[in-house]
Amino acid sequence: MLAPALAVIGLLFMGGLLLGLLQSLGYLPLIGEREPSLRAYAAVLSSRSFLRSLLLTLHVALVSTLLATALALGLALLLRQSFAGRRAMTFIFQLNLPIPHLVGAIALAQVLSQSGLLARLAALLGLIDDPGQFPVLVFDPWGLGIIAEYVWKETPFIGVVLLSVLQALGDDYENLARSLGAGRWQRFRYVLLPLLLPGILSSSVIVFAFAFGAFEVPFFLGVAFPQTLPVLAYRSYADVDLRARPETMAMGVIIAAVVAALALLYMRLGRRAVPRG
Repeated sequence: MLAPALAVIGLLFMGGLLLGLLQSLGYLPLIGEREPSLRAYAAVLSSRSFLRSLLLTLHVALVSTLLATALALGLALLLRQSFAGRRAMTFIFQLNLPIPHLVGAIALAQVLSQSGLLARLAALLGLIDDPGQFPVLVFDPWGLGIIAEYVWKETPFIGVVLLSVLQALGDDYENLARSLGAGRWQRFRYVLLPLLLPGILSSSVIVFAFAFGAFEVPFFLGVAFPQTLPVLAYRSYADVDLRARPETMAMGVIIAAVVAALALLYMRLGRRAVPRG
């Protein structure tokens, strides 16, 4: 029964990955290259533009993950409490989950760019003389707009995971710690946080892997230089010179290897995401 699905995965995904690996090794019969070598990997790893893109990609992925995780943890702890309007706040918190990343990026550009809503509002209120004086928050070399979009989009994802873990835990552990004289910080530090840690790690790994390998948001909100690795690989792939193809595929294989390693890490952490009694 699984054979049709496995055949599609094997043909489309594994076949494409194998073809990309062969091309990254310089096997391109179309232009007469049939001798495998690691020249493309050596050229990529010694390229300043690749290293700059790698650092930018790591910066965007790491900062986005840390900020989204911190916000998600705080909001999950807040939303587990009983208060008036809790259901409405939980609904609003999860509202942007089905929104595509590209749609969120377009909306963010309309709000945060130097010609966007906030810039025009600041100029209207006299805070700045011209919308062009508004701080550069999108289309910037540090990827601030990309980070903002990822944080906005991924915070609810991590928060939903942590909320499910908190609901599965219940209040027994905290009540026991409270009965032993533990304060609020002690209950969080020594009881809740260790129990939440597998869920935090597994969801954070997913977010980091996505931010590291995603293309559409950096392509739309990024600048021409430096570029994130997926954008750099895409622009190299669009080169009409097929002799540049091995380096392009080498970048793709490196990205795939990093994401695959993170996926394996997620599978290990995910098994412990929800503690069992």
